[in-house]
Amino acid sequence: MQQRVFDKSFITFLIVGVVNTLFGTAIMLVLYNVFGCSYWVSSFCDYFFGSILSYFLNKHFTFHYQGTDWRSITKFALNIIICYVLAYSIALPLTRYALESMHLSKVVVENVAMLVGTGLFMIINYIGQKFFAFKKSV
Repeated sequence: MQQRVFDKSFITFLIVGVVNTLFGTAIMLVLYNVFGCSYWVSSFCDYFFGSILSYFLNKHFTFHYQGTDWRSITKFALNIIICYVLAYSIALPLTRYALESMHLSKVVVENVAMLVGTGLFMIINYIGQKFFAFKKSV
């Protein structure tokens, strides 16, 4: 039987995602706005530390995955890397383009881009975790 993309695991994923997003976004915005780290360093740290929390929460609570830890960790990490690069590489130029007529500062544009990247990441990350990282054997 074919799995649906959005089922009850999506609700749990969203709840875990809220917790994880608050944690990671706080790290990202503090690094960028308080410590002056770059867009890429700040967003990378968000996903590095947030991914550790996300792995355990999603493995156990969202997908109830019982697979081998090293295999699932490797697949999870690969999924996170692909989703991160894709989401944030799209978010920055898209946000710059969308906001260019407003003549906002680089800091404002990059803060908005980080939030846009967070949204894009959430969508593609759910699909990657469900159908790749924590895919249940049939």
